[in-house]
This record gives sequence, structure tokens and C-alpha cells, in this order.
Amino acid sequence: MSRRRRKSLPAEPVRCVIERLSHDGRGIAHQNGKTQFVDGALPGETVMAKVVGSRSKFDELRTLEVLEPVAERVTPPCEFADLCGGCSLQHMAGDAQIAFKEKTLREHFAHFGGIEPEHWEPPMRSPDLGYRRKARLGVRFVPKRDSVLVGFREKRNSFLTDIDRCVVMDPRIGDRITDLRAMLYTLQAHDSIAQVEVACGDDAAALVFRNMEPLGSADYERLVAFGKAHDLHIYLQPKGPDTVHRIWPEQGEERLSYRLDDFDLTLKFHPMDFTQVNAGINHKMVALAVEWLDVQPGERVLDLFCGLGNFTLPLARRAGQVVGVEGDDAMVVRGRENARLNDLDNVSFHGANLQGDFTGESWAREGFDKILIDPPRSGAEEVCEYLTAFGARRIVYVSCNPATLARDAGVLVAKGYRLVRAGVMDMFPHTTHVESIALFERK
Repeated sequence: MSRRRRKSLPAEPVRCVIERLSHDGRGIAHQNGKTQFVDGALPGETVMAKVVGSRSKFDELRTLEVLEPVAERVTPPCEFADLCGGCSLQHMAGDAQIAFKEKTLREHFAHFGGIEPEHWEPPMRSPDLGYRRKARLGVRFVPKRDSVLVGFREKRNSFLTDIDRCVVMDPRIGDRITDLRAMLYTLQAHDSIAQVEVACGDDAAALVFRNMEPLGSADYERLVAFGKAHDLHIYLQPKGPDTVHRIWPEQGEERLSYRLDDFDLTLKFHPMDFTQVNAGINHKMVALAVEWLDVQPGERVLDLFCGLGNFTLPLARRAGQVVGVEGDDAMVVRGRENARLNDLDNVSFHGANLQGDFTGESWAREGFDKILIDPPRSGAEEVCEYLTAFGARRIVYVSCNPATLARDAGVLVAKGYRLVRAGVMDMFPHTTHVESIALFERK
């Protein structure tokens, strides 16, 4: 059987007139009956771009030169922005970025049944550099260059971007990429470290090294020395997630922490736990969610997909009783740890399958006055089918995917709730990620 010959791509740059942005932040143009998706281009611009991929109905291109820029174009704060896949909108002014995200949410609401909130909340903003506290950095040894690369994947391919710093990451890590690369190169196992997980709390930052092979004593000592020199916690992951263990500092529990001062709370977490990537937005988001629920003393509140208690514990400062429910048993344990840490005895955490009918669970039988839900990207369509059984007067839905939020909003509206308020939160500046929040009230 003959091998299919790969179609050759045009060598010469193509002139593109950009009409609008796709939801993934690429400029959209049309030429000769085909759609063009152009990285690095903004609506209203004319650019010269290189074709980097071709399909029957569309081409993929990368901007080489901007012939006619628009006012929204800015110089990216990162010198690697054109190539690095960690960010996709650094060439767009911050106000334009947030307007694009709000437009995306509006379009999804309109697409799913023509839903429109009664009131749009002003977009929630925070500093757009140095904000990122969670990340996964790829690591690769390149024999031809005799060097180690550390960074994010390039845009739309599997290669690592050759960076020496990251301006959107917490400076405790982002300013030390060069030092990290240099240290990794000195390891005997420099070709068997697959990735580095980054996790930052308020007072400490951690690196989790995925070592594909056992490390010798010399490599172990170099990693510990790096942690000491840069005041970082150092972890190894020799196999699956359950093998993650700290090697520096040697004493104390394997936890980082962050504060929610508005509620006088400290929350502890393991570096591999899910936590919000942007501490500034998280503080504002939690406060807004509690405000919208308008929790009163004596009320029962349900927090679904509660994680380690990011919303559960602040709600417990206001409510009579709060029930946190999570599908990950490790997070249930973490929530209970944080409740004890903060001397809260009016909150309980439970594990449950949130893809089915859980209304018969013991913790659910008394019903709830208010509900908060913060599901994964897949949303909570099944959950929303059952929420009306609890008789809650208000529901706050926090979402990391506008498409599934809009879909689930349609379910809640059909079951007798009004979409009262909604807005976007810039959890991931310089990316197309849209975090949003919505308030529903029973009719």
C-alpha cells in the first residue's frame, strides 16, 4: 500500500484581512472559498501570514507581519509570546481581551435558547502579570543543542518553547526558568525528567519533578540544594500521582497554604491538589459568590464540586450549616482538614458521584436554602436536573467553560429559575480561557 503523500504548503506569505476572532483567539479571514485561522491577528487588521496547516475547508496560519494594525494591538510583555502556547492574546490590549471574553459568554448564552441575564456584572479584573500560581512545565533534553529546555508547548505543536523566563507566572518560579534549566542540565538524569509541576501558596512555592527513572544520590542532592538556594519546596514523582513526595524541606507537613482574609481563613493544600490559578481573582470571586448567595444565619447551604473548601469554608462563616460534596475522595479529606484547621464545626464534607441522582444521600434529605456549584469544564448538566429537588431559593454557578455554563443555564431556566446576574472573571489574563459566574433565583 502506498503511503499518502503529505500536501505541500505554500512557501510564500499570504495576505489576510481579519474579520473577527474565533473563540480560541485566532483571527478569522476568508480567501478562495476557504476559512483562514490566523494566530497573532486581530479583527480589522491586514496581515501577512505563513500557512502552517491546511485542511479541505480551512487553513491555519501564523502572522509574520502586520500591515494595518488596529488600536487594540499592543507590544506583548513577553518576548516569547509569538511562539509560546502558554498565552495567546498578549498582542491584544487588556480591555480588548476582557471585552472579547464577555462577548464569548454572551454568544454562548444566546446560542443555548436565547438566554440573557437580567443584569451583566462588570468584568472582574486583577494584575495581568505574575499572577499564575499553578502550571505544568515541559522538560526536554535536546542532544543536538546539548541543552535542556523548560517551558510550555509551542502554539499548535508538541515542541517546547525555548524560554528563559515567564512573565505571567508567579515570579518565584517565572523569574527562575534559566536557573532551573541550568540545574536540570547538571543532573545525571537530565534526559529522564519529563515535566515539572508548579504550585505556589502565599508563603511558599513548590516544584514537583516527574522523574522517569530513579535518581542517584548526587542528583538528589542537587535538587535539594536548588530548593535551599531559591527557598522552594522540592518534590519527586517517580510513578503515578500517589508517589509524589517531598524531599525538601525535610520536616513539617507536605502542605502549602493561602489566606482568605475577608473570612479569616487559612486553607492548606498539597502541590498536586486543584487550586485556583489566580489568587487575586480567587479572593474577589469567593467574596462575590458569598454576597450573591446572601447567606443568612441558620440557613443550610450546599457546595457541589467543593474541592478543598475554597467556597465551603467562607460560606460556613455566614451560614448555619454547610455541606460540601466532591467526587475526589482526596479533596474530601483535605476539606475536613481545613475545617478543623479553622475551628469550623458547622460544615461537613462528603464524597459522592455527581453524575447521577444523589438526592437520596443522607446529607441531602433535609434540603438546602442556597446552593453553590463550581464544576469542571464538562459542566454539570446531570446535576442541574436534580437541583430543583432541594428547593433552594438561590443558586450561584461558577464556571470555567462558557459553553457548558450556557447549556446548564438552559436546564435551570427550564426548571423554574431566573438567570438574574452573570459576568466574566479574568482568571487567566492573556489567554482565551473564560471564567464566569452566574446567579439564579427561583421564580
